Amino acid sequence: MLLSKLIEGLDTEEIKGNKDIDIYDIAYDSRKVKNGSLFVCIEGTIVDGHNFIPSALENGAKALLVQKDVEVPEGITVVKAKNTRYALAHVSDAFYNHPSGKFNLIGVTGTKGKTTITYMIKSILEQENHKVGLIGTVANMIGDQVLYAERTTPESYDLQSLFAEMLEKNVDSVVMEVSSQGLALNRVSCCEFQVGIFTNLTEDHIGPREHKDKEDYFRAKAKLYSMCKKGIVNIDSEYGRRILDMAKCELLTYGIENDADITASDIVKHSDRVEFNLKSPWMNGRVKVNIPGKFSVYNALAAIGACGLMNVSFDNVKAGLERVSVPGRVETVKIDKDYTVIIDYAHTPDSLENVLTTVKDFTKGRLISVFGCGGDRDRAKRPAMGKISGRIADFTIITSDNPRTEEPLAIVRDIEEGIKETEGKYTTIVDRREAIKYALSNAQPGDVIVLAGKGHETYQTFKDKTIHFDEREVVREILKELEE
Repeated sequence: MLLSKLIEGLDTEEIKGNKDIDIYDIAYDSRKVKNGSLFVCIEGTIVDGHNFIPSALENGAKALLVQKDVEVPEGITVVKAKNTRYALAHVSDAFYNHPSGKFNLIGVTGTKGKTTITYMIKSILEQENHKVGLIGTVANMIGDQVLYAERTTPESYDLQSLFAEMLEKNVDSVVMEVSSQGLALNRVSCCEFQVGIFTNLTEDHIGPREHKDKEDYFRAKAKLYSMCKKGIVNIDSEYGRRILDMAKCELLTYGIENDADITASDIVKHSDRVEFNLKSPWMNGRVKVNIPGKFSVYNALAAIGACGLMNVSFDNVKAGLERVSVPGRVETVKIDKDYTVIIDYAHTPDSLENVLTTVKDFTKGRLISVFGCGGDRDRAKRPAMGKISGRIADFTIITSDNPRTEEPLAIVRDIEEGIKETEGKYTTIVDRREAIKYALSNAQPGDVIVLAGKGHETYQTFKDKTIHFDEREVVREILKELEE
């Protein structure tokens, strides 16, 4: 495609050289540049792509997209834009011929619930015989084909490439998690969202490498509502109510506590599901969701809203919600024991409280909580999570999550400060595998062990290494050891 076509409509500051040259590929990593590529220089928090221009030219780049003044050899075209992150989204969308406008694109943003809602929508739409693509934290999927997911929301070029691949495979609907970073860093700019969903906003992703404060975090999330045709908002969230006042698109609301367009009543909780009466503009009746907990009701209402806007039948909505399962979300490990092991991604105070409260409702014996907190993330949530576990669980084992560059024991001590404020019984075992082994070794009939924080993840990240760590495998391995 001609460079002039790629940058058509882009607010450029300066163009040096011939813009009517053929571009065969786009790259933002100089190592991936091929002969005839456009190299887009992204200025990151740690690495600046402008420093890799010599490497990109050596690999065959014919043109550069920059946001700084640069010196290059004669014959290389340089396009200067104000923001190359946005420019990357613009040229990538053009390069793949605007793929997101050719299917139903549904975006889900918020602190909690994104993954579950996307899986619910996929399950419902597949009942209606749609071919569905999914992009998110756990995996990227085309139907049942699972693709590797490096981050919740891919970089804009990778996203547009994935959209194009989905179109080639006859996908007619795509549901994706839209992270705050994805919005703030223009990864989803130029995407044509038919529907945008906002779930909630709690203390997460605030820190030196993410958002400076909660307001900055909210502004990033709210950006989705300048990009979608229709929006669905949780009216029980104060931040959802704020979006109602500022969104530029047509909005519908969902909720349980406040008057909403899509709402639930007569909620009945079970150990393996939740049931409720649905009231909505498109369908009304009794609904059963295959994931327990009140938060599952909220997630289902959001999914129903998106599918209602797509005219999905009530029978298919019900069937989709009854068959949905989400890796690492209140996931019961299949073991032949008289106690239960549940894996959940809960890694914030709010999500830990939700899962422990949900599980407590159906625990006949003791509720045992095993969790840690991620390193290089908001330290304030550590004592808060300790306090929550100490208050709800009968016994807590404080351990490691992904320590990253921090000392694991220091993180454990931060959590311990919170649990000390409660009367909750606890112990500390820094090694996560040993912590799980301790929980399994001491489990009694009727107990429920909640392994919180890792969920779908199959790794553990330390200062100097990342190791394979799939808690399903770990539980089965330990049980085998204990039986020998």
